[in-house]
Amino acid sequence: MEFGDKIKELRTSHQLTQETVAIRLNVTRQAVSNWENNRNLPDLELLILIASIFHISLDELILGGSNVNNMTEKLIKDSSKTRRAKLNLMTTLVGTFLLFFGFACLFIKANSVEYIDKSGFLRENFYLLPIGFLFILAGMIVFLVTGFNFLIHTIRKKN
Repeated sequence: MEFGDKIKELRTSHQLTQETVAIRLNVTRQAVSNWENNRNLPDLELLILIASIFHISLDELILGGSNVNNMTEKLIKDSSKTRRAKLNLMTTLVGTFLLFFGFACLFIKANSVEYIDKSGFLRENFYLLPIGFLFILAGMIVFLVTGFNFLIHTIRKKN
């Protein structure tokens, strides 16, 4: 059973109008009509309110039996989007840290003093150059891979 059919069945079995359900949920009557006609779906907070108004479990409301319906697909899709957004945020933060650390190494190298000690050895922190460039390269790779992944996902989503 589709989610819209489930909502309509629950509403009519409790002898409520769309307007009454809308007032109880603090939404418009058109929103309830759109749900019943499967044009769009309510968010999670409204699902909890709907389940409490009609005295049914969320499982019964969302799953509507044993079949996967539009609501279940929406919840799975939203969960996937949230996971992807968190992953993109984390990789962006890692890339930013790598770039910042690389530029910090180059800045320290540029502003450090080089000198020759009493025994004639040149003292400089040359090691900061390759380390800085390595971190900058790693940060750029992280950003490129994240951007490429986002681009592929966007193209797949359009098709």
